[in-house]
Amino acid sequence: MNIKEIQDEIVDEFSMFDDWMQRYEYIIELGKNLPLIKEEFKTENNLIKGCQSKVWLKGDQNNDTIVFTADSDAILTKGIIAILIRTFSNQKATDILNADMDFIDEIGLKEHLSPTRANGLVSMIKNIKMYALAFDSKN
Repeated sequence: MNIKEIQDEIVDEFSMFDDWMQRYEYIIELGKNLPLIKEEFKTENNLIKGCQSKVWLKGDQNNDTIVFTADSDAILTKGIIAILIRTFSNQKATDILNADMDFIDEIGLKEHLSPTRANGLVSMIKNIKMYALAFDSKN
C-alpha cells in the first residue's frame, strides 16, 4: 500500500467513531500494537525533542524503504506515533518527503490535542521526515 492509501484507510477508520472519547480509545488501542523499538535504542539520540512525554523513534533503511520503530512512556502519545509509523514505515524516502499530511487534519487529531501534544505531533512528523531526508541523500 502506498502512503495515500494508508492515510485514506486511517481517515475511514476514524470516521466510524461518533465522538472523541471513542477516537481517543482507538488511538490508545493502536499504541498497544506498535512495533516497539528495542530497549538498546531508547537513547538520547533517538528521543524526539519537543514532546511533553518521552518518545523514541528509530528508522532503519531496508533496501529502498525505511522501517520505523518507536515507543513512548505515555499511552496516548504511543498511539499517535503508532498512526505515523503505520503510515510511513516500509515506504520509500522520497515518498515520505513528498507525503501530504492533510489526513491528520481530516481525522481531527491536531485540533483535539492539547497544545503540548500537538507540538509533539509536529516534532514526530519532523523526525520521520528527517530520517527520510538522511536516507534519501544517501541514495
